[in-house]
Parts: sequence; C-alpha cells; structure tokens
Amino acid sequence: MNKFKYLSKQLIKPSLLFVALFLALLPSCETVPETNRTQLILLDQRTEFSMGTKAYKDILKKSKISPDKRAIKIIRRVGRRIAKVVNRPQYKWEFNLVENKTPNAYCLPGGKVGVHTGILPIAKNEAGLAAVIGHEIAHAVARHGAERMSQSIIVAIAGEVLAQGLTRNEADRQAMRAAYGIGSAVAITLPFSRNHELEADYLGILYMARAGYDPREAKKFWQRFSRWGKKEKKSSDFDFLSTHPANKKRIAQIDDMLVRAMAEYNRSAKIGAGEKLKAGRY
Repeated sequence: MNKFKYLSKQLIKPSLLFVALFLALLPSCETVPETNRTQLILLDQRTEFSMGTKAYKDILKKSKISPDKRAIKIIRRVGRRIAKVVNRPQYKWEFNLVENKTPNAYCLPGGKVGVHTGILPIAKNEAGLAAVIGHEIAHAVARHGAERMSQSIIVAIAGEVLAQGLTRNEADRQAMRAAYGIGSAVAITLPFSRNHELEADYLGILYMARAGYDPREAKKFWQRFSRWGKKEKKSSDFDFLSTHPANKKRIAQIDDMLVRAMAEYNRSAKIGAGEKLKAGRY
C-alpha cells in the first residue's frame, strides 16, 4: 500500500514536467512544405546548416571525387534544375559525384549533395537520377534530420523524467532507462523515419516533375533498385525494424503519388527521361 502511495505521488512529478515541456515546445512546431505536416524542430536552421557543411567537408576528405566529367555534368545539371524549382535561396547548393560502389546519395542540411557512382547504373537516365536527387533534397528541405534530432532529445528527456519519477532505486532507474530506450526506438523514432522516407518520395517526385522529368521514371527506378537488392541479397521487404519502407510498399504508394506529379509534369517544360547514364542490368 505504501509503495502504491509513493508511486501515485511520484507520477504527479513526471506528469507536471511533461505538461510544462509540452507547453514550452509548442513554439518550436513547424509545417512541412507541400504536405502541411506539423513537425517539432528544436534546432535553428543556421546551426543545422553549419552541421551539414562540416559533415560534408568531413565526407569529402575521406572520399574520392569521380573523374567522370560527363557524369558530373549530368548530375549538376539535374541537381540545379531541381534546386531551381525547390526555390530555397538560403541553401548553398553543391553537387558532387563520389567514387563508391554502394548505390546511395545524400543531401546534407544547407544543400550539400553527394551521389555515389554505384547508383548511376540503377538510375539509368537523368529522370532516374532526378528521382534520387529529388528524394534526398526533399529530406533536407523538410528538415527531417533536424526533426529526428529533436525527437531524440525529447525521448532522452522523457526517459530521464520517468526514471527519476517512478523509482528511488538507482539500479531500477538504470533498468528503466535501458528498457525505455529500446521501446522508444521501436515505437517513436523509427516509425517517424519510415514516414520521412515516404514524405521524401512524395516531395521528390513533385520536384522532379516540376523540373521537367517524367515522374513515372521514379517508379521504374525503385523497381530497378528492388531488383538490385534481391540480386545482392539486401532485401528491404522486412518492414518492422527497418528505417526505410519496404520496397514493395514504396513502389505501390508511388502510384498514388503520380496523380498529382503527372499534373505538375504536364505543366512543365518536359525533358522526359533525359540523357542516358551508365548501362546496368537492373
């Protein structure tokens, strides 16, 4: 009975702290362009850009820039076309091709874009590349990185408040912190990450369509990427602890996104699939 009374009293403390924290964080809510989703951002954009620039410089120091002038020219052409329709003058756009066989690309805060040579055969053409670059730029424009950092901060604070409020025993507190850390990762942080991927797909397809690239090529790209994954035995069809949506789900949802994207494409100065890249059997 005494333990129940203690627990009841202690629950009041974290509850009040959560209310105070919620009220304090209300001014930090922002809205994602196009989707109008509300997000919590605790990081100011200047700090975010500074972190992005530093990370980009560190990556380039450890990487080899590709000597393929033709591919670099295409990447920068596609990137600049997308950057133009995104219309973020505060971003200092850079586009580089990095020698790396792993098919990947990224856009760091502030507009620093890196494309791996390994993704070129899968992209196949300018439009496929536009799907990749548009997707990565969408992550940056929607401030997904800053949002995930903000979520991590909130999760850490919440875990500590619960640990301090619900038990007096330090060993129990440590166990609670560990348990809450695992639970929160599965229930809070990772589902947002999967949502980020789908949101970036949607925004990226709109960007490529407005830039004049056929958005139907985005679906073809993800189909090729899925085949690459199966060939390399890197399946992403398991959709629980993955930070990315399974490819089957992603491809199916792209069909829904194409309705608006095609309307945007039809209003653009159409480029279609654009110039071909390196051939790949995907």
